[in-house]
Amino acid sequence: MAARSQPRQASYDAIVIGAGIQGSFAAYHLAQRHRDTLLLEQFVLPHSRGSSHGQSRITRSAYPQAHYARMMPDSFYLWQRLEAEAGTSLYRQTGLVVLGPVGDPELEGCRRSMGPGDTLDTAALARRFPGLRPRAGDVALWDGSGGVLRADRALRAVQDVFRRHGGTLRDGEKVLRIQPGAVLTVTTTAGVYRAPRLIIAAGAWTSAVLAPLGLRLPLQPLRIDVCYWREKEPGSHGAGTATPCFMMLGLPEAPHGIYGLPALEYPGLVKVCYHHGSPVDPEERDRAPPGTPSPNVALLSSFISSHLPGLEPQPAVLETCLYTNTPDGDFILDRHPKHSNIVIGAGFSGMRGHPAPPWHPGHGRVPPQLLLPAGHGFKLAPVVGKLLCELSLGEEPSHSTAPFAIGRFPGVLRAAL
Repeated sequence: MAARSQPRQASYDAIVIGAGIQGSFAAYHLAQRHRDTLLLEQFVLPHSRGSSHGQSRITRSAYPQAHYARMMPDSFYLWQRLEAEAGTSLYRQTGLVVLGPVGDPELEGCRRSMGPGDTLDTAALARRFPGLRPRAGDVALWDGSGGVLRADRALRAVQDVFRRHGGTLRDGEKVLRIQPGAVLTVTTTAGVYRAPRLIIAAGAWTSAVLAPLGLRLPLQPLRIDVCYWREKEPGSHGAGTATPCFMMLGLPEAPHGIYGLPALEYPGLVKVCYHHGSPVDPEERDRAPPGTPSPNVALLSSFISSHLPGLEPQPAVLETCLYTNTPDGDFILDRHPKHSNIVIGAGFSGMRGHPAPPWHPGHGRVPPQLLLPAGHGFKLAPVVGKLLCELSLGEEPSHSTAPFAIGRFPGVLRAAL
């Protein structure tokens, strides 16, 4: 028994903290580059405590921001490569309809990235999505590359391939301390590990991991309602139909956008969600008082009645998820400003216009800008993981990381140094 209680001790080429989709892809790329890599996860896998669980996520090519649009072809390629390596299907191409009023900034940005030939008239929209009732005057765009990523299956696949390349995955180990240095030391609840490079991709727990390292990033975890709505006519919105995914923008009553996916996860249930939530401590996410009504669910019920009349207007299944946002909605992909062998990936949920957390020094409210429905980090995870890998190896990133620099938050740098 005494030997069993001894903590594990080992040295690696790289350590990654956080086995969500971003951290798992970072570890996957490192292992493919023949780096002996340890991937640490605080919860026992599989789990639903973070942002990478569930069966489905939207993917698409259309983006209002040029830096994300440029990354998507690489992301599609890397998803296809993972499918081939894992020997399993991870993507279902359904197409994506983007709707919004003329002049909506995000809609116009998507139109620029897609080209003029992808605008749908009323008749074409009715053929593509007969169950959707648009608003008068809405413009509809068609992204034929859009579809559904099988999220749980994708997370398992990338972790399985990581281990096949020699990587080590240890779950149920919470990080207790990080000692910086030329060789870093990471102490967990079960071991002590050393490596010359560290990637932190801990989702909503990133701030807690980084605080002892003198870095206080403006990250805001949010609790999101994930809602599923029953078809009135069984099979009308399901996987056997031509029903695409959708995003509806520019709704005065839902300024953060509403998105939906066809019935793939639960038979006869369509996933429709509001891309917004309430601030939460990630440790308290599942401790909401029972029976507490959510204003976002009421908003969605009204939306369903008006725009998706083929669905029952009360949710059949209600789940929760965590988003983690930066004030400007862009990712953080950068090295620690004081410890260059620590690389950080955070803020992957893409909601702009949120106030910085109250504890963040020197920042007030960020002006509302473009929104990015559907928690857009998951679809870009293969590229994000590659960039984190390249940063940790001291290489020139394959895509510009300038939009994702920590330096855009000057108060954070002063706090860190």
